Amino acid sequence: MTETAERLAAVQARIRAAEAQYRRAAGSVTLLAVSKTKPVEAIRDAMAAGQSAFGENYVQEARDKQDALGADTTAEWHFIGPLQSNKTKLVAPHFDWVHSVEREKIARRLSEQRPDGLPPLNVCLQVNVSGEDSKSGVAPDHVPALADAVAALPRLRLRGLMCIPAPAEGFDAQRAPFRALRELLESLQRSGLELDTLSMGMSGDLEAAVAEGSTMVRVGTDIFGPRDYPATT
Repeated sequence: MTETAERLAAVQARIRAAEAQYRRAAGSVTLLAVSKTKPVEAIRDAMAAGQSAFGENYVQEARDKQDALGADTTAEWHFIGPLQSNKTKLVAPHFDWVHSVEREKIARRLSEQRPDGLPPLNVCLQVNVSGEDSKSGVAPDHVPALADAVAALPRLRLRGLMCIPAPAEGFDAQRAPFRALRELLESLQRSGLELDTLSMGMSGDLEAAVAEGSTMVRVGTDIFGPRDYPATT
């Protein structure tokens, strides 16, 4: 077993244990392996160990990896980084998910540039739950209007919400922003939107996220180790 496979198995065990502890249905939390800045060989190792969903932050780096892996790969590609207008043309046809939609303009470009022959692009709205000036994401108060606008766009399927909260000390403090995101999702569901995804939780706080209803945790370091080469845009 490769080191990547061993790390992957350990993270999966953490997720299953958290599901059991917090009375979540077994298998209800998906693992997204964040492979940004990692070489293609690491992705191949993870795929050989059964991992299929991979998250990337940098468009050109991701496209290079996709080309290296070839068209026959069964990988599911998730774009999770900040998305600029000039990058949507590359993201729309080459990814299965975008987790970081925070503006209607970006959503409209993704919708217009998604090829007709592909299924709708799954999208999440990134919410700045901690109110940090340095963080991307739409303010919670603005989420309902943006959600309605995005849900109406063709070629997109609005799936839910994503957040990257400020680091917090202690389990209860970690849970608080995840609880806020879950409650926001529930309010959108009550308004009639059919949403099923809470993309929240990373290496250091995935148990707190699972406790508050995460359906997808994004883990990089605990699977692939620390960043080991410069990122590209």
